[in-house]
Amino acid sequence: MSLPPLVEPAAELTVDEVRRYSRHLIIPDVGMAGQKRLKNAKVLCVGAGGLGSPALMYLAAAGVGTLGIIDFDVVDESNLQRQIIHGQSDVGRPKAESAAATVREINPLVDVIIHNTALTTENVMEIFSGYDLIVDGTDNFATRYMVNDAAVLLGKPYVWGSIYRFDGQASVFWAEHGPCYRCLYPEPPPPGMVPSCAEGGVLGVLCASIGSIQVNEAIKLLAGIGDPLVGRLMIYDALEMKYRDVKVRKDPECVLCGKNPTVTELLEDYEAFCGTISDEAAEAASGSTITAQELKAMQDSGEDIFLIDVREQNEYEIVSIPGATLIPKGEFLNGSALEKLPQDKRIVLHCKSGARSAEALAIVKNAGFSDAVHVGGGVLSWVKTVDPSLPSY
Repeated sequence: MSLPPLVEPAAELTVDEVRRYSRHLIIPDVGMAGQKRLKNAKVLCVGAGGLGSPALMYLAAAGVGTLGIIDFDVVDESNLQRQIIHGQSDVGRPKAESAAATVREINPLVDVIIHNTALTTENVMEIFSGYDLIVDGTDNFATRYMVNDAAVLLGKPYVWGSIYRFDGQASVFWAEHGPCYRCLYPEPPPPGMVPSCAEGGVLGVLCASIGSIQVNEAIKLLAGIGDPLVGRLMIYDALEMKYRDVKVRKDPECVLCGKNPTVTELLEDYEAFCGTISDEAAEAASGSTITAQELKAMQDSGEDIFLIDVREQNEYEIVSIPGATLIPKGEFLNGSALEKLPQDKRIVLHCKSGARSAEALAIVKNAGFSDAVHVGGGVLSWVKTVDPSLPSY
């Protein structure tokens, strides 16, 4: 379905702008009017990571007049495999500042606004209100639901993308003309059901595939051309090189954008709503979480422990804590791991960051290993605080 242009055109294009955007101007569907609309547009990219990198670069190249960048993280070497807006010299630099520098290098005519902060319920409404369109490149469910809710409450459209390993998805959510994210996913998945890219990995070039689709949709919305992905979910399989789209209907009973909404303001705690870890895992971890330094002290003192790494084999091959035995989380879920646990040693579990080991800890405690503990922060904390010579990922 075609939609009216999201923004009014700017008064004029300068000679430099006409020269720069000439390949757009000779496309009849874009032309002078469309390019003026892009110049007058204000677009916010939530995240300057895998999806935000290509999105920001192509939005800048396309001539979007004002680009906002919100990201509170700093560039890590493990980002460089896919987050192409950053370079080696940017490691340790705030991502928002690094991304802004690249945007200005691509197109000095773009006005860049840096939000070097975390997006929260306290600031999201104020930040979003200054933009015409939101491009969502986040990688966690709590922020996705918050972005969606804020956009719906403010009446703004946003372009959504998601990536994992070889699979990508993209859509446009605009409650005024179609469904919102809650119509597609009314409830977040159970904790631990959907691994993050940090846990499961992502093919670097997949970011470019989905990020460029997001920019394509943004341009169509801003200029009022083509058939946007409103009411459609595009699914991409990079291994099979297949695209398909699925119709997504507006849910009349949606708690946010339905006939009788019950969610009329932002939730107080989106992390709690999405349940980063299950209630059982949180209860098990309470009072049974040790630091990486405490684990090192246990090892140095010769304490009789059985250290278990619940990550996957490929992660274990990248980096492992000395003395750890690999028993993937899946074996705890199906129960086969329990027969491998010694009865005469204290069980200590760890994963990459602590979420998976907390889930395994709940299973171990329920099996009778009451003194079992897990390492908060996992391998990441070990590398950071105990042995920085080991690689991170």
